[in-house]
Amino acid sequence: MNEQTGKMLIALGGLLLLGGVVIYFFHDKMHWLGKLPGDMRIEKEHFSFYFPFTTGILLSGLVQLVLWLWRKLF
Repeated sequence: MNEQTGKMLIALGGLLLLGGVVIYFFHDKMHWLGKLPGDMRIEKEHFSFYFPFTTGILLSGLVQLVLWLWRKLF
């Protein structure tokens, strides 16, 4: 373990904490997440399948933006 690993773990913990705070306080305003057009939902008797395709693309783009900004600023 080195200093860089410690910084990365602190940053990851901070992001998890921030995500938890956002979900805790704004869960009632994020009901649209997972119900976007393009998210597949198949429900039949004794079977249900859900694949959040559009939500995954949206979150992936957001993560890529944050990582790009992180590299530019630091």
